[in-house]
Amino acid sequence: MQGRRHKMRKSALLAVFVAISVTAALFCSPMDAAAQTKDKIRVGWVTSLSGVNAPGVMVTSGNVYKMWVEEVNAQGGLFIKEYGKKLPLDVTMYDDKSDIGTMTKLLEKTIVEDKVDLIFCPWDTAFIFAAAPIANKYKKVLLGGSGGALKLKARMKDLPYFFQVLSFADTHMPALGDVFKELGVKSVYIAYIQDLHGLEYNEVAREDFKKKGIDIVAAKSFPLDMQDFTPLLKEAKAANVDAFAGFLYPQNAFPATGQAMEVGFSPKAFYMTVGPCLAGYRDAFTAKGIDGVMGAGAWNVKTSPGAKDFFERYTKKWGMEPEGWGTLFYYASLQFFKQAIEEAGTLDNNKIREVMAKKTYQTAMGPFNFTNGINLNHPGEVGQWQNGSWEVIDVGPKRTAKPLYPKPAWQPPPPKK
Repeated sequence: MQGRRHKMRKSALLAVFVAISVTAALFCSPMDAAAQTKDKIRVGWVTSLSGVNAPGVMVTSGNVYKMWVEEVNAQGGLFIKEYGKKLPLDVTMYDDKSDIGTMTKLLEKTIVEDKVDLIFCPWDTAFIFAAAPIANKYKKVLLGGSGGALKLKARMKDLPYFFQVLSFADTHMPALGDVFKELGVKSVYIAYIQDLHGLEYNEVAREDFKKKGIDIVAAKSFPLDMQDFTPLLKEAKAANVDAFAGFLYPQNAFPATGQAMEVGFSPKAFYMTVGPCLAGYRDAFTAKGIDGVMGAGAWNVKTSPGAKDFFERYTKKWGMEPEGWGTLFYYASLQFFKQAIEEAGTLDNNKIREVMAKKTYQTAMGPFNFTNGINLNHPGEVGQWQNGSWEVIDVGPKRTAKPLYPKPAWQPPPPKK
């Protein structure tokens, strides 16, 4: 009899437990259910891991994005209030093979099929130009890190999910024109790649230089994959110009520099957009060899305490110095992105976008915000190698060293043993 009562009590207790469990399940909020199932933030990243753009990717934006993801995950992830917890970043990478058509297909794939929460930007001005409308179509925030285009700037009102991070032609070329004018440059030979980067830099430079009385002796275009610049450089040398301005990428900058040394073309000012800012560029030709070379940028450890800290941590992690143009921009923009996501408290990109459009956050670059979708806080526009250090030589208060002019004669590095 006693055993029967015990069994009845157990059955009653079990029934109560089941009833409570069912009731809890019925009345459990969607947020609680989502919080239980959401265990990571899915990020889609389509970039050039092979092809002509690949050499420039990892030494500019690639290492910065990887470093930031590791730092965030080491802290447990991003705190998302909607889920009541920190969620780590889980990045899925795709190789666009340096092909714009492949990039656009893969970007749509990662958004539609992978159903990622966030996306990272591709590399190259033309690629970002193609990616921005896709991000906007699917309402995904796109931090336009490694690239910028005037055509995009003109369309910002129609692309509310696109945020322009990097400085580019419309600020670089007027600043370079000011430096040239201050130094007394009278003539320049321009060479530019046949893509959006080269076309826009050439357009802005021609207009600005003419206004400042600088004679453009020639403006020659060349294909993106060109490696033999000897004929072009010989022509520039024969023109006896004061300055050379190349609007190109690292895969062009390295051979162009070596060949300029070989043909003895050493103008008073030697400028190239993407390439000189790389520490690897200095190391390849030696600090003495490329003393006085100018390039797009610019920042250094003197820019801010945060910049110095970033420089040291990046160098320790990757065993090389960060490049002196975009890396600080990319890192600061990601610090801004983290704070905006956590303030939004959700992975809803529309709400994240609303926060990003209005807020200012402290970053390694100092205060960071967007005005009509564009970052206007630039630590410098023109850099120059001086005794192995990348200096900001803009006219005005951002200058960290006086320009070296005329550029010392080339001193080619000794042959490798």
